[in-house]
Amino acid sequence: MKLFIDSADAATWTLPPGSPQIAGVTTNPSLVYQAGLPVSERGYGELIARAAGHGFTEIMVQVTGADLPENTRLAAQLQTRAQSANIGLTIKLPCDPRWEASIDAVHALGLPTLLTGLSNAMQLLWATDRQTRWVAPYVGRLDAAGRDVWSLLEAAVQAQTTGPSLLAASVRSADVLARLMGMGAQAVTLRPDFIASLCTDAVTLAAITQFESDIQRSLRACE
Repeated sequence: MKLFIDSADAATWTLPPGSPQIAGVTTNPSLVYQAGLPVSERGYGELIARAAGHGFTEIMVQVTGADLPENTRLAAQLQTRAQSANIGLTIKLPCDPRWEASIDAVHALGLPTLLTGLSNAMQLLWATDRQTRWVAPYVGRLDAAGRDVWSLLEAAVQAQTTGPSLLAASVRSADVLARLMGMGAQAVTLRPDFIASLCTDAVTLAAITQFESDIQRSLRACE
């Protein structure tokens, strides 16, 4: 499974010991704004440069509207910046038919796409027809909305053999992460604070404490 970090703030990209290898960065307009960058070609260009400088090999950025000429222009300019920085670029678009022409235009540039906000099986079939590289359901958000999110995720995993790869987003617990790994999701994107919180575990620490205590008790018994 590939692991992406869901943050546009470069200050959060350095993770503590125990973190697995991070393939790259996923962003959206809200994360870019929260990082203090303009949601524009200039802001995205700076983000691409920072990600490449950090050593990431992939970055995903989202176009900001449904305007076809603007999306095509922005994608082409970001493609040039990513090529110069030697980092792989994926263009994110909403999983909605209003963006169909933009999806096709991005593909015509030779760039892969991720359709974000996948919420039902019909959208998954449509994304497969559009030959998108990734689909990204918001796992926690769908679960909170009362959807049968695991049926959708199982379908997305099955579709990976001939269709888009699954990149799970909005993952809010270690148990959900483990279940996604077990079912064969190709990738997951996580907030940096969530990644850091799982680099150690209270159960592991309790076991270590018990081992150390038993070692000391054993040594005292041998005196």
